[in-house]
Amino acid sequence: MAKVKKQPRPKAVTPKGFRDYFGAEVSDRAEMLTRIAGVYHRYGFDALESSGVETVEALGKFLPDVDRPNEGVFAWQDEDDAWVALRYDLTAPLARVYAQHRNDLPLPYRRYAMGPVWRNEKPGPGRYRQFYQCDADTVGAASVAADAEICAMLSDVLEVVGIPRGDYIVRVNNRKVLNGVLECMGLSDDGQRDAVLRTIDKFDKVGEAGVRELLGKGRLDASGAYIDGVGLTDAQAEPVLAFLTSKGADASETLAQLRDAIGDSAIGAEGVAELEQIADLLAAQGYGPDRIVIDPSVVRGLGYYTGPVFEAELTFEILDEKGRKRQFGSVAGGGRYDDLVKRFTGQEVPATGVSIGVDRLLAALREKGRIETHETGPVVVTVMDRDRMADYQAMVAELRAAGIRAEVYLGNPKNFGNQLKYADKRNSPVAVIEGGDEKAQGIVQIKDLILGKQIAENATLEEWKERPSQYEVARGDLVAKVREILEQQ
Repeated sequence: MAKVKKQPRPKAVTPKGFRDYFGAEVSDRAEMLTRIAGVYHRYGFDALESSGVETVEALGKFLPDVDRPNEGVFAWQDEDDAWVALRYDLTAPLARVYAQHRNDLPLPYRRYAMGPVWRNEKPGPGRYRQFYQCDADTVGAASVAADAEICAMLSDVLEVVGIPRGDYIVRVNNRKVLNGVLECMGLSDDGQRDAVLRTIDKFDKVGEAGVRELLGKGRLDASGAYIDGVGLTDAQAEPVLAFLTSKGADASETLAQLRDAIGDSAIGAEGVAELEQIADLLAAQGYGPDRIVIDPSVVRGLGYYTGPVFEAELTFEILDEKGRKRQFGSVAGGGRYDDLVKRFTGQEVPATGVSIGVDRLLAALREKGRIETHETGPVVVTVMDRDRMADYQAMVAELRAAGIRAEVYLGNPKNFGNQLKYADKRNSPVAVIEGGDEKAQGIVQIKDLILGKQIAENATLEEWKERPSQYEVARGDLVAKVREILEQQ
């Protein structure tokens, strides 16, 4: 009889580009999302939770290099042979939701959404295929007052989650101004226009000199490889460089220099006027240049957005993996995208919104020491006699009813030392002990595990005697004593 080949055990590994989140990380994110949702709600936005799966047709081709349904997204064919995919952002689903339910929704429709998104892209350090986004959008409002409101709300969000004023800046630009610049350049070839846009998008990496080289003949990159340029003359490239470097000492100076950069372009003039209106609206609400500024160097997403664009950047320094100082950088971005809903309805529907990178914002808060990734565990009620489990469950029920996080030890109670080791591993603040003698006397022993650990590490024998870490109290005083210890820790 032939032997049946034994199936190998599966490897316990996370898929490439994914990770697991434990205790404090999950709690920290939930707390931050609650604070952000509070700001969104205060501004009058309603919550929306859309499906995590969309048809590939509904998602559209907004990711780079999406030539097949499963490029850039995690996609599969359903039982009816239709392609579906995990959502890669929260904006494309919003367009589908609005187009589908527009007759039942108010106009403008103001919604916020929070949740994971998935991208089938090459992972790297700090770059995962699943991550959280936190969006707020207004659909159906053509006025730039909606864009100004998003910027103000983004500023409020950063301060509410713990980024103090002075450690961030919200920068605002406008795609229409760039269109005006391109118009001034007289470029008729779409391929050349696209190459100019790609070059502009590298401004934050290569600077003014690098953009000048890339617009012209080309340049050597950091690895020594030569990158071909767009092939423009210096005169053709000048409007782009004037646009990128037009930020002045204040909004009025910046706007004046942008007017020079766009020349006689009507669409460019419209963009500058919108920026001026946004600046005025924000100033009227008390949002000065210490929080929000007009900055033409904001170029990310200009190929996607149709009007104002904005980006929140954290300005404090951190050390990178090589110990070098650098600014933390962008944690949120957004803008106006008036063409997205049109894909479904054939009608242009104005829309503007912002997306916050939740994981990056959490990392920033940790860098600033605003979040301690250290979660206190539950009070542990130890088990001295397994036949008296009902007594221990009664204790834990009292603690929970008083709002105290608590659990009964449910492992093998034979070795009491293991129960305390368990409590230590859970980072428990308190252990409750009631053996047969304590039960007979109507008392419990309460062990302050945090103080005990501190005493063991630092105290002299005399200090240890003066500061006991274990207390004996009447059974009826259990909850009061535990609460007292927790408040002192």
